[in-house]
Amino acid sequence: MARRKRTGAKSAQPKLVFPEAAGIDIGARELYVAVRPERNPRPIRSFATFTSDLHALAQWLKRCQVTCVAMESTGVYWIPVYQILEAYGFDVVLVNARHVRSVPGRKSDVADCEWLRYLHSVGLLRGSFRPDEEICVVRTLLRHRDSLVKTASRATLHMQKAMDQMNVHLHHAISDITGVSGLRILDAILAGERDPAHLADLAHPQIRTRKRELLITALEGNWRDELLFTLRQARETYAHLQRLLEECDQEIAAQIRELEQSTAASEPSAPDPAGASGQALPLRVQLKALMGTDLMRIPGIGEKTALVLFTEVGPDLSRFPTSAHFASWLGLCPKNKISGGKVLSSKTGPGANRAAQALRWATQTLFRSKSALGQYFRRLRARIGTPAAVVATAHKIARIIYHLITHRVDYEDDKLTEGESRNRQRFERRLRNQARLLGYKLVSQET
Repeated sequence: MARRKRTGAKSAQPKLVFPEAAGIDIGARELYVAVRPERNPRPIRSFATFTSDLHALAQWLKRCQVTCVAMESTGVYWIPVYQILEAYGFDVVLVNARHVRSVPGRKSDVADCEWLRYLHSVGLLRGSFRPDEEICVVRTLLRHRDSLVKTASRATLHMQKAMDQMNVHLHHAISDITGVSGLRILDAILAGERDPAHLADLAHPQIRTRKRELLITALEGNWRDELLFTLRQARETYAHLQRLLEECDQEIAAQIRELEQSTAASEPSAPDPAGASGQALPLRVQLKALMGTDLMRIPGIGEKTALVLFTEVGPDLSRFPTSAHFASWLGLCPKNKISGGKVLSSKTGPGANRAAQALRWATQTLFRSKSALGQYFRRLRARIGTPAAVVATAHKIARIIYHLITHRVDYEDDKLTEGESRNRQRFERRLRNQARLLGYKLVSQET
């Protein structure tokens, strides 16, 4: 029997999608860069992380005719590299390290850059979402402010610890020791006042009326010099951090005004940033002009949450084809693990998305809300529990935000109310059917 002649074998080599791609392995002191072997006799080179070396890296990539660069998001070391390469006109793709690890291949310090270049050249890498540079400026300031708030909370704990060691139970009478009454009493203690009655008179009149005897008893302590020293330093640290927070708030407001002025200059129909009186507009009006919609009309979302959403996602969501893609990027979608047709796990994936965290905080304020979202959250909470209901409601709010930003429309609670009324009708119909099967008849209280 004659053997069939082979007509020709197809090459198993994948098609190059980005042949001009380069890969960079980011380190604290050294960068490893790889280009195609046809572009340079030394396709893999190392550069230091000083600014002059980063400019030399960009110029070398220009000589190698590279147009796009792939790098991992390693700590904060990628930021100066990203900014300089973007200034030189390269298409920089920031890759999630978790996604790269899921693709098998050679992984070492030197070969990692070549592996990144190959994966990107064949189209296996997707860049992480990053807002525009102007929004990233405000995002950096807002994240810095968050770190200042956390540091101030630690200073508050240090003050509380010093008072507990001196057996001064001020927190039993005043819920917030960093309020007006609490700080006034603390400053008097540090100034040398030890009489509990005189210290109690420094509290707010409402507190003195209701808790004067408790204050006098709580302000009797063991005044030790070393503990007073630690209390003084913790109080000075807290005051210094409050001044830094005020300066940070002023800088954030200035950057938002600049963004609004640039938006008003590019869009003649946009409102005047200074308003009719020449003064700066409130933050809510500014965010509405920048985002194209008023996110604070959504129940649970205040100024701080809206500001976090603006700095984390920005007013342009075109990178996300649908609201499902946007919710998946936030990490609010089930990460299904299916094998053999069986769902092994459907939990949400790991992540520390600040926008998703802000939405979860907003969801927890809907517990007593009379809005449609509040009804939706309570219905899910009764059925699947609080943690799952928080994630599900945050997912719903994320889809609403995507619709509002992409279509530039305002939130209307009536549309969600119609859906909740239909759910109530279905629930009532199900109860009536169950009562009829048991031989009972439900009668409405209204009748």
